[in-house]
Amino acid sequence: MGTSLYSVEFFRFQVIVKPGVVNKLALVRGINFGDGGALGATGQVSIMSPNERESVRNGSSCRSASLPPEDVMFGRSAALVSVLKKVKKVAGSDVPVLLEGERGTGKELLARWIHAASPWKSGSFVKVNCAAIPGTLLETELFGCEKGAFTGAVQRKPGRIESANGGTLFLDEIGEVDCALQAKLLQFLQDGTYSKIGSDGEQQADARIISCTGKRLEDEIDAGRFRSDLFYRINVVRIELPKLRDRCEDIPVLAEYLRAQYAKQFGIEREPLSTQLISYLQSFHWPGNIRELSNTMARYVLIGEDGLATFEAKGKRLVSTSISATARSTLSLKQIAKDAIMEKERSLILETLRANRWNRRKTAQKLRISYRALIYKIRETGIGGRKSGGPTQEAGLDSLAME
Repeated sequence: MGTSLYSVEFFRFQVIVKPGVVNKLALVRGINFGDGGALGATGQVSIMSPNERESVRNGSSCRSASLPPEDVMFGRSAALVSVLKKVKKVAGSDVPVLLEGERGTGKELLARWIHAASPWKSGSFVKVNCAAIPGTLLETELFGCEKGAFTGAVQRKPGRIESANGGTLFLDEIGEVDCALQAKLLQFLQDGTYSKIGSDGEQQADARIISCTGKRLEDEIDAGRFRSDLFYRINVVRIELPKLRDRCEDIPVLAEYLRAQYAKQFGIEREPLSTQLISYLQSFHWPGNIRELSNTMARYVLIGEDGLATFEAKGKRLVSTSISATARSTLSLKQIAKDAIMEKERSLILETLRANRWNRRKTAQKLRISYRALIYKIRETGIGGRKSGGPTQEAGLDSLAME
């Protein structure tokens, strides 16, 4: 490339990378702790070739999966220890497994672990992202089609079920499959037979079925969007993955593993996370779960501690502007108290501003402080713009000028 800086598509946002950090423009495959999206198929960070990128988009991987160490995957939290015991019992059987949990909790990674520990490990692990493929195309992707079956079918196309024969078929976000296709999928789950589009004959496939969903399928059944008989077929063994915020004791090991992997990938020497930074990470709410933690560690390796300051101060998250400065020094009881008071003040001011339609004079009267004191507190706590729930994103503090 002729330019001195160029961007790398990375987890749905752009990172400007200097030459020498990454030697070509490519899609960076993330460390495999999440489900779907831009996360790749392996446990190692790597640069993907165009063929590999197309393979990931199609739901399969042209590389053998390398899983993180067991102590990193399952940690030491009671919830994950229980999950580990259960998957070890079911991995060797051919019963369908249903994985549940929020997005980014590692459902795909667990499915790959089950595949690797099963008698079908020599076969392919074939992923079908049911949410990403439109309903009209999903049938073709699953079952395949014969040449001339419909306009545009210029050649025979094998389906994912055929590709998974002798291996594992992973149905990601199965709750997104439309009802018409659910009936055909149910038939395959019952007797292992299916028909390609445009074919009168039946084919057989022997594949281990693992499904996952971020929805509560019982609610989908009640709403008439999911077949109860299909639910009973896939729900032989049910495993729910906990949210990252419910297993904070695992964050130190996860964060350090991710940091080391990204440092190796980008060729950047980045010091291990300090005790103070680990404490901050453990205090976050993590709505994106492990996927969000993975993104955070990527920013940390590329940018340093300033990369952690991109967090917005929401809910249980800390005030972003205080992260970097505080982490560089030893935390004192006085500093902790000061930070806690500032966060409480910020929350109260923000709530009162919203209640008074961002009128600062009314807000000052409601809080029983002077107008000048309110302006000082607004600036001190960093309130402003849509990031804090204000009227505009660009206006910053000027967006609070309504009186």
